Amino acid sequence: MALIVESGAGLPDAESYASTSYADTYHADRGNDAWAALTAAKKEAALRLATEWLGQQYSGNWRGCRVKATQALDWPRSDVCIDGVTLDYTKIPQILARATCELALRASATSLTKDEGPQVQSVTVGPIERVFADGARQQTRFAAVENLIRPLLKSSGGIKLVRA
Repeated sequence: MALIVESGAGLPDAESYASTSYADTYHADRGNDAWAALTAAKKEAALRLATEWLGQQYSGNWRGCRVKATQALDWPRSDVCIDGVTLDYTKIPQILARATCELALRASATSLTKDEGPQVQSVTVGPIERVFADGARQQTRFAAVENLIRPLLKSSGGIKLVRA
């Protein structure tokens, strides 16, 4: 089945924020040869997985409001302002498409959401022992993706201070 890419129209059956041709150009420009080696079907599957992961990970944390109740994905969104500029809600933000491409490359090689087992408290290798703090992160963190989409997310709290 052909990949259905969100155009900014709020499609009810959209599956990805980036097309395979966009991802091909994105990765070629960055010298990611592993992406070029994938079949078209694997690229589409990876883009679907990346988009799903973004929705699961950041649902409820995006700025603005969904444009349509019937749209399949979290974007497009209205009332999103970044650095004083209101984004056009009829287009998918380029940084979101780039984040989708970054995650798709990772999804093509490994699972984005690994099952978690019991939390590891310590690891010993020969004479070296490493002890982890309670509640230490067990899931993989995708810093490149987080950095790309940070402007699209609601602030994580805090209080704005204004000098009197």
